[in-house]
Amino acid sequence: MEDVFLLKESVLSFLDRSGALLQLAEDCKPFNDIQRNEAVYRFCIRVNPSDLIELDPRLGDCVLNDPLKATALFQSVCFLSIKTLSLIEKIHTESQVNVILKFTHLPPFPEYTLDLCEFPCGYGPMRPVAMEGLAIAMTRVSKYTQGARFLCSEEDCPCSTGFHHIRVHAPGATESATVRSDFSCLLCSSHLKEDIKFRVLGDKQLVELIHVKALDVLKVHPPSALRYQSVTLFLRDELCNSMRIGRLYRVLGIPAHVHQWPNVTWSVEANSVQPWEPEYTGTISSNFQALLTATACSPWRFSAIVANTFGSPVVPPGLYSTLKLGLLLSLVQGREDNPDSLHCLDLLALTTDTLILERLMTYSLGLAGRGVRHPATGEMFASLSRDEHGAGTANIHAGSALLATGGVCMLGDLGHHRKDKMDALQSALESRTVSVIIPGKKYGEDADQQISFPVQCSFWALADSTAPSNKTTRTDSTVLGTVDMGPVPAQLAEAFGLVILCREAGGKQALLAQTVHTLRRAVQPGEPLYPSCMQFTTQDYKELLAHTQRIQTELSPGAEMMIHGYYMASRRVRSDSGHGAKVSVASIKLLISLAEAHSKLCLRSTVLEEDAVIAVLLCENAITLRHGASALVIPPDAAFPCDLCDLEALHRRDLILEQLQQSILHFVYAYAPGAASYITEEE
Repeated sequence: MEDVFLLKESVLSFLDRSGALLQLAEDCKPFNDIQRNEAVYRFCIRVNPSDLIELDPRLGDCVLNDPLKATALFQSVCFLSIKTLSLIEKIHTESQVNVILKFTHLPPFPEYTLDLCEFPCGYGPMRPVAMEGLAIAMTRVSKYTQGARFLCSEEDCPCSTGFHHIRVHAPGATESATVRSDFSCLLCSSHLKEDIKFRVLGDKQLVELIHVKALDVLKVHPPSALRYQSVTLFLRDELCNSMRIGRLYRVLGIPAHVHQWPNVTWSVEANSVQPWEPEYTGTISSNFQALLTATACSPWRFSAIVANTFGSPVVPPGLYSTLKLGLLLSLVQGREDNPDSLHCLDLLALTTDTLILERLMTYSLGLAGRGVRHPATGEMFASLSRDEHGAGTANIHAGSALLATGGVCMLGDLGHHRKDKMDALQSALESRTVSVIIPGKKYGEDADQQISFPVQCSFWALADSTAPSNKTTRTDSTVLGTVDMGPVPAQLAEAFGLVILCREAGGKQALLAQTVHTLRRAVQPGEPLYPSCMQFTTQDYKELLAHTQRIQTELSPGAEMMIHGYYMASRRVRSDSGHGAKVSVASIKLLISLAEAHSKLCLRSTVLEEDAVIAVLLCENAITLRHGASALVIPPDAAFPCDLCDLEALHRRDLILEQLQQSILHFVYAYAPGAASYITEEE
């Protein structure tokens, strides 16, 4: 008893020093409303374990290793404080005070860390632990009983009135542990009946958390012997809706065994939830640093060489350079650590050789901070199942696109996807949201419920341009510059921001180069195939992309004016062409995103006019493939108008891009009224 009294003294001292006692007085004020008549009064107290250990090591040890006992100590002290200070007159017994200890953090020791890669879970002590992981499924918010008042059915028993029998939810307890009909009086053993009007309800939500490395199974890495096991989190009250599917979180919680006869399941009662960002400590490799120094004379050369040599394990340098640049720009705009700032760059590649392009996209997907390869028969957005933890509600499971939040979802050949899947993809690309309908009758509700999720990933897809088209011939199919999209509907192709036609001018020579490259990779795996000046390892590219994603950019006046001028001029030209407006409002976002990505790829924090030139060329080529050429005449592969075989070729490309830059400016002057007042032409 003396030890308990000393611990309570320490609790009171902590509450006083930390300001929690004053906060308790503030939290009591709403409960004094005469219209509120509850059996249980809930209070949250923020606890810093380090402060407790410094104040009283025994109390700190109790909080970290026996949280239920620590909660009882805080409950007793809070009740005495409330009664002594007359904060709430309606509280009569200690059991009416429901104290929740909220941990600010836990000691950084293995004993207080739960690695979700470990299997099996559930054999350690039931003490607070910290874990990091990815939310892959969640239920909608439902109700649970925080506390209830029971009265003895024997009228002569003292417990037939008052607040002697109070049931309060405890971590790991089911609803039947708090409220059911077979409780007995502690004094006379008579049957207890609940006083319904004093029941206190709260919100709860279930979330499935799994180690982020589990996504490697859906990526391109070879299967490993590791087993990834998800853990079920119970979010209650203020923590509900604090997590979103596809996001990374750091969770502090208390493990609990949930008894549902005849089974016992292991879960975690979440105590606090914070967004989690993996630490980045990488640097740019010396190879790319040397290249950056060597190409400082031109704003275009660094990105040209990076794209030209990219994907050398799959294709030889110089092939599919425009596509490789598009893939790199899309990877640069990925933000796994902050999906809300993601600028999606969706890419559709048209080709006659889907096998090689799929290999190139698969290789590129391995460099994404988060990448998911979507199987044609899998769920792209979300699916439903019944919750298995007794809640009886719908459990929403993330599909490939939601799992790829902040990264890339690779769809592969669109010719393998059903029409309804492509219609859903088109809707998601246009609205950047996906809605899930929860049938009310199936999941115990009176009406159907619709829940929407943001789609925050970039989509990569390819299509065989020689495949038969399942759509009727368009009247504008003969417009100069357009190509047949094969099995891809025109509306879906329009929804993709970047459309790239992969055609190699070399013809048979390009095919021979690819064949020789593939054979040499098969016969001499791991050996360098090209001169050392053209060799950049996959790790070099990973480090470069990880660094570029964290560069903060701002538009220079020249870049901003070129982008807006081209946008206005292009809308006017294509609107007056007789085929309707072909440049949507989303195009301005695409142009800015492309320019910013090119600036980051060149390791610049300021978006130059030269970055805007690349953005305009890529965007104009994409629009031309869909709707035909305009007054702005540019070559089909404008970003790579010549092979980059030597230094002279790089210089020749710079000269061509400078000429195209002037062509864009003249186009803006001619078709965008007032453009001359805010764009200064470079002589």
